[in-house]
Amino acid sequence: MKDRSFETVADAKSWLATAAADTGRGTFVDPRDGAITLADYIEEIWWPSRMDEPSTAAPMRSRIWKHIIPLLGSYPLRDIDATALRSFKASLLSRVEASTAEIIWIHLTTVLNAAVDDKRLLKSPAATSRSVKRPKPVKSKATAWTRARVDAVRKGLQERYRFAVDLGVGLGLRQGEAFGLAEEDVDFEAGVVHVRRQLRWDSRGRPYFCLPKGGKVRDVPLHRFLAQRARAHFRRFPPVECKLPWRNPEEPATPLEERQRKPITVRLVLSTSRGLRINYKTWNERSWKPALVAAGVIRTVGEKVERHGARIRRHPEFERSRRDMFHVLRHTYASVQLEAGESIVSVSAWLGHSSPKITLDHYAHFMPGAGKRGLASMDSWFASTSGPEVPEKSLAHLGLTNLVLKPQVSATLRAAAALKVKYKEKTARGGLAVNVIDVLTA
Repeated sequence: MKDRSFETVADAKSWLATAAADTGRGTFVDPRDGAITLADYIEEIWWPSRMDEPSTAAPMRSRIWKHIIPLLGSYPLRDIDATALRSFKASLLSRVEASTAEIIWIHLTTVLNAAVDDKRLLKSPAATSRSVKRPKPVKSKATAWTRARVDAVRKGLQERYRFAVDLGVGLGLRQGEAFGLAEEDVDFEAGVVHVRRQLRWDSRGRPYFCLPKGGKVRDVPLHRFLAQRARAHFRRFPPVECKLPWRNPEEPATPLEERQRKPITVRLVLSTSRGLRINYKTWNERSWKPALVAAGVIRTVGEKVERHGARIRRHPEFERSRRDMFHVLRHTYASVQLEAGESIVSVSAWLGHSSPKITLDHYAHFMPGAGKRGLASMDSWFASTSGPEVPEKSLAHLGLTNLVLKPQVSATLRAAAALKVKYKEKTARGGLAVNVIDVLTA
C-alpha cells in the first residue's frame, strides 16, 4: 500500500473518487509510479525483460545507452512531455544522421509504450504530442551497379571470394545469407537455392546461425550460368564444415534454451583461406573495400595504426560509402529482374520481403515500363474519333447488330429505351439516407 498526502480532505476525496472510477474502467495509473527516471526504468525494468536475438539486441542497446539515456534518462517518466521531446530531438539530430535518429526515436517510443502497459504512464507522450514528430530522413532511392562495375569489383577480390559477388547479384542474398549458405542449400536438380539461414556475430564477436531477416526462409531460382559458377567454385574451393549455435551463442540456462540453441553443422560454400567461417568486419575491411578501391568506386583517405604489444600493424583507411557495401549487389539483382519485366510478387518472394509493397517502395524506379501501358491506352482512347469500343456482350452492341430477336426480347428492349430514371435521396425512418428510383414512362 502506498501512502500519499493531500492538503485538504476535499482533495483526498476527489482523488479517491477519480481513482475509483479509473480503476473500474481499468485506466487507473498512480502518478507515483511515474516518478521513476527513464534511465532507471530502462536499466532495471524494461531492458532485462527484452528477449531480442543478439544481432538485434547489440545495436539497440548501443543506441539507447549512447543517446537516449544521456539525453533523456534523468527525466522522471511522468515529466517527459512535448517540451522534453523537442529538446531531445534537437540534441539527437546534432549528434547523429536523421536516418539513425529515426531508429533511436522508434526505440524511445517502444520504451514509452511499455511504460504505459506497465501502468507507469497513462499515455505515451510520443503518441500524444502532436507538435513533435519523429525524425524523418530524406529517403534516397536504392542504387544498382552496372555490369562493368560488378565485374571490376569481382576481379579485385581474391579468387575464393568472387563467388560471394555471384551470390549477391545472381540470387539477391544479403551478406549474412551469403556467408551462411551451405552446399546442401544449392539444389542443382530442382534449379533453386534454399535460403534457410544467415551467419551472424554478436557484440562479443561470437558467431552463430539464425534464420534470415524477418524469419523469411525462401527459395530463389538458380539460373544455369550461376549453377556453372557454383560447380566451379565447389571444385576449386571445397565447402568447409562449420558447427555453430542456433539463434544465440550464449550458454543455455534452461533445458528449453538448450534445445533452442542446439548447434547445427553445415558445409559452408564460402570460407577463409584458413578454412574458417567469414567474419564480416574483417572481410569488409581487408577484402571488399580494397576491391572497391581497385575498381575506382571509393578512395583510400588515410592509414590506421594498430598496436598489439610490440607489434605494429598499419591498415589503409577508406572513404565511407554505405551505398557501395555488399547490399548494393542485392539492389542490382532487383533492378535486373524488374527491368526485365519480372512480376513484382515473384521478386518480392525471392528477396524475402514481407510484402510486395516493400519491394515497390524500394525498387519501383527500377521498373521503366511502369505507367507506360496506361499512357498508351489513354493515348489510344483520346486519339479515336469513333469513341470507345463497346463490349461485345452489352445491350448496346446487340442493338447495333442484325441479330433476329424473339418478340419478348424485342419488346423488353423497346420498353427499356422508353424509360426515364430519376434518383431521389430521401430520409427514411431512423435518419438513414436512402435512394429512391422513380421510373417514368416517356
